[in-house]
Amino acid sequence: MLSKTLIKELSRLSSVSELNEVISFSRSVVEGKTKAALSVGQKVYVVQKTKKTLGTITKIAIKKAVVELPQGSYRVPLSMLEAA
Repeated sequence: MLSKTLIKELSRLSSVSELNEVISFSRSVVEGKTKAALSVGQKVYVVQKTKKTLGTITKIAIKKAVVELPQGSYRVPLSMLEAA
């Protein structure tokens, strides 16, 4: 839930570039929190639009992780991972 103060500050942004900076920052925060919650060997779901596939993390990079799925190994963005 967004606080009233944050909503006020976001509505005061005067340009699209400022809004893009806020979006970029929020995405980096989400990636950081996701990365902190994941570890090598952990079981995760790779979440796509219509399905979730169970896999195991074999390597974690800055923005992506290598996940061993039944179909093989894939580099998956951290934003698509969910702890099993």
